[in-house]
Amino acid sequence: MSSVVLWVSCGAIENVNSLVGLAWSSSSCSARTQRRFKPCYRISFASGASAFSSAVVAEPSRSSVERVYEVVLRQAALVKEQSKRALDLDKPIEDDFANSNGDLLNAAYDRCGEVCAEYAKTFYLGTQLMTPERRKAIWAIYGIFSIECCCFGIDNLLCNAVWCRRTDELVDGPNASHITPMALDRWEQRLTDVFEGRPYDMYDAALSHTVSKYPVDIQPFKDMIEGMRMDLGKSRYNNFDELYLYCYYVAGTVGLMSVPVMGIAPESKASTESIYNAALALGIANQLTNILRDVGEDARRGRVYLPQDELAQAGLSDDDIFHGKVTDKWRKFMKGQIKRARMFFDEAEKGVAELNSASRWPVWASLLLYRQILDAIEANDYNNFTKRAYVGKVKKLLSLPSAYGISLLGPQKLATMVRR
Repeated sequence: MSSVVLWVSCGAIENVNSLVGLAWSSSSCSARTQRRFKPCYRISFASGASAFSSAVVAEPSRSSVERVYEVVLRQAALVKEQSKRALDLDKPIEDDFANSNGDLLNAAYDRCGEVCAEYAKTFYLGTQLMTPERRKAIWAIYGIFSIECCCFGIDNLLCNAVWCRRTDELVDGPNASHITPMALDRWEQRLTDVFEGRPYDMYDAALSHTVSKYPVDIQPFKDMIEGMRMDLGKSRYNNFDELYLYCYYVAGTVGLMSVPVMGIAPESKASTESIYNAALALGIANQLTNILRDVGEDARRGRVYLPQDELAQAGLSDDDIFHGKVTDKWRKFMKGQIKRARMFFDEAEKGVAELNSASRWPVWASLLLYRQILDAIEANDYNNFTKRAYVGKVKKLLSLPSAYGISLLGPQKLATMVRR
């Protein structure tokens, strides 16, 4: 169910909270002790067990927004600390590993690019405008973690898939029935080893090299795996608070992984915390769109990702979804769900200008394309039981120049020029 998303910048946590529509304490969240970011440029190939930190876990006394915001604060603290050292993130690292294993490392990065091009053509095209160093790092986050099938003891597993996609494939792919919580534990252990400079193979080395240069926190990666654990044992969500946390796990996390590499515009006046909090907006919006698009497909797998309390308020139940009949009640319910997803997209649009100028195009492309899926659901008369909403090739091609123009001029200036 997870989507690959980029980041955006919107307002502070209060803005996101208003979208969620929860009533939680107005007292601000305080950051817990932050892990000090220390670049580790020397990478050694080794395997071994490491203790891994706990995911953002459910705590009844606090809302999902508050719990997730702590991860945002942690990531922002890493970026702030690195900015004080004024490192040039677009300059190649000169370290022993890169110098002695340059060909191996470049081959690993190239393979990441190939995987990215295969599974996310539009996103891959957008990365071509980024600086070479940032482009390779994004490929590593998106396209690395080529896992040996024997690591999980599973045959015919898709080994060379993107890391985020690959993690999702564990529970949503063709071999999902073979995946166990123990397999996900081993996956998380391997991730921890990579972050500590102990990659298992050349593909892992690209990600290990990337996180040694950029202030990327491991927690969003671990939280994505936690989302996969949820998919193993949870098929219903009582309310939107629970669904929000799931959306963060499987999609919002990708924004937090990507922002440190994509970079923030030097002229940005927004606070680091608000920018990283804003990175969740597009992720949540994209995942909500995935859920609304895939209602019928998920129902056939026994899953319902719609808030149970909101279904009940609309006079609907799981049986209505399993029967797959479009009624007036369903149309009204879907209109409300689509409206909420669009609110997250609206917040996302406000902050794209906070990104490094070279990184904006793939963000805008992702945002525009996913918004059109909601339009397609409406065009199908809200029949997401038997009709799959999608954006055709022609519309995709037309969206690319639009996204490029917006990334250069901004939506308002571009709209003014078009009207002229």
